[in-house]
Amino acid sequence: MANTYTQLYFHIVFAVKGRDNLIAKKWKVELYKYISGIISNKNQKLMIINGMPNHIHLLIGTKPDCNLSDLVRDIKANSTKWLNKKQYINGKFAWQTGFGAFTVSQSGIDNVIAYIKNQEAHHKIKSFKEEYIDFLNAYNIEYKTEYIFKDE
Repeated sequence: MANTYTQLYFHIVFAVKGRDNLIAKKWKVELYKYISGIISNKNQKLMIINGMPNHIHLLIGTKPDCNLSDLVRDIKANSTKWLNKKQYINGKFAWQTGFGAFTVSQSGIDNVIAYIKNQEAHHKIKSFKEEYIDFLNAYNIEYKTEYIFKDE
């Protein structure tokens, strides 16, 4: 679209199915590179990716025609297929249903990048569930406690 200028950033969070600690240090960088390729091939911009053995965080800059749900679906589906083909884990790898997505202002980008970079230190203090609920509360997102991380 001519004369359309945007700055759209999303902090996206999603977990391994059952929040199992399946993402191993020895291959997580390869996974992150693969996910980066998926995002790039969808004409979006990955600014940072990091996480823990049971979940990942991404900061993505998107174009206005990006359907965020479709993008996350493609990231999860394609990375699942890739991980299962690589056979990095015994059994089948899967991501948990759903995701969290939180808008980020231009002035908040540096803080989100620092937050994502420091996942290991952060999770010495707070569990993933506590972190996720804190995000939902900070963004005033209504949720029902009985459905947060309901076993699938």
